[in-house]
Amino acid sequence: MSEKFDVIVVGAGPAGTSCAYTCAKNGLKVLQIERGEYPGSKNVMGGVLYRKQMEDIIPEFWKEAPLERPVIEQRFWMMDKESAVSFGYKGLEWGKEPYNNFTVLRAPFDQWFAKKGVEQGVLLINETVVLECLTENGKVVGVRTDRPDGEIYADVVVLADGVNSLLAKQLGYHKEFRPDEVALTVMEVINLSKDKINDRFNLEDNQGCTIEIFGDSTKGNLGTAFIYTNKDSVNIGVGTTLSSMIKAKLKPYDLLDYLKTHPMVRPLIEGGESAEYLAHLIPEGGYHSVPKVAGNGVLLAGDAAQLVNAIHREGSNMAMASGTLAAETIIAAKERGDYSETSLNQYREKLYQSFIIKDLEKYKDAAHTFEHYPQYFKEYVPMLNRAANKFFTVDGTPKKDKQKEIMKSFTSERGTIRVLQDMYRAWKAVK
Repeated sequence: MSEKFDVIVVGAGPAGTSCAYTCAKNGLKVLQIERGEYPGSKNVMGGVLYRKQMEDIIPEFWKEAPLERPVIEQRFWMMDKESAVSFGYKGLEWGKEPYNNFTVLRAPFDQWFAKKGVEQGVLLINETVVLECLTENGKVVGVRTDRPDGEIYADVVVLADGVNSLLAKQLGYHKEFRPDEVALTVMEVINLSKDKINDRFNLEDNQGCTIEIFGDSTKGNLGTAFIYTNKDSVNIGVGTTLSSMIKAKLKPYDLLDYLKTHPMVRPLIEGGESAEYLAHLIPEGGYHSVPKVAGNGVLLAGDAAQLVNAIHREGSNMAMASGTLAAETIIAAKERGDYSETSLNQYREKLYQSFIIKDLEKYKDAAHTFEHYPQYFKEYVPMLNRAANKFFTVDGTPKKDKQKEIMKSFTSERGTIRVLQDMYRAWKAVK
């Protein structure tokens, strides 16, 4: 393939397709390369898609996209071994247009999204591995693939090839991850009838629920678990940082099995049939781990640029937004005929002005804080459950006395000064 393109996009996940679609829609000649058999075959996420960033690309996409359920309820569990303190929000307005977010299965959604890009003029090539970026005089000018005569040239190459972007590493844009900068998430899709899902999660047809679980779901280690409802299946998964897995000698699939048999979780999935196992690395380093995102003839988007808000479990929306910002930068660069780092650095400026970097900056120290001080998950979650048990057990003890006992138990276990220090440290990490 000797013809030259305006843009080569490596990867057909949300970031890559957002960029490819937007560039092609604005008249650019775009090649998109996906290593999997089809878009979505190699992509994994818990299964929540946020409406706003997708609608910015394709208005009213929900009328035709292969979505599962609009989410009307978000629950959060602070879970101990036989209990859970639960809170959340259920809003029926989220079940009406324009919606807030949806549960999705990545394989059908990514294929649909990539097809929309093809309809705009994107040339999509599957089952092709990009081996390296081609450079001339310090500028990226194309890619070399594993196909015969596999050198392809373009004015700009967009790396949207995922968290462990080998191409970005080859260019020296980011280093090897530390174990505390990346999480391993394992997930299972469990087939369950629509009626059972509606009954067990207190839903009606075309209503979805998400449950985020902290504490015993990861055996007190830094990380979260989740349960998301699809039309006739549920996604259940759990993830912790690699550093936590190493310290606690955890095996990811053992952790998932532990979650599935937990007495708080088991009744929700009982009788379901396992349909698929998936595993995926997720960037957890946040603000401090964002690498160089723009160079001479090259941009990084999505997971390849470490754009994931682990605290709120937001990744796909940041991927799509970053892909769109990359496309806008490339379109403007083409008008100028300038693809230098100085020109393409407008992308970095756009990122840092957007909600993406602002949110990452807000939580820049959160993951480090909660990993470095394990008492938040190992001690405070069980303490919270014991306190709730004590307060809500009706045994003739006056509520005022119960409150005193609860406060005394908190301070006696950790010490008053240490409790205050812990609370201040946590507040500072997420304020």
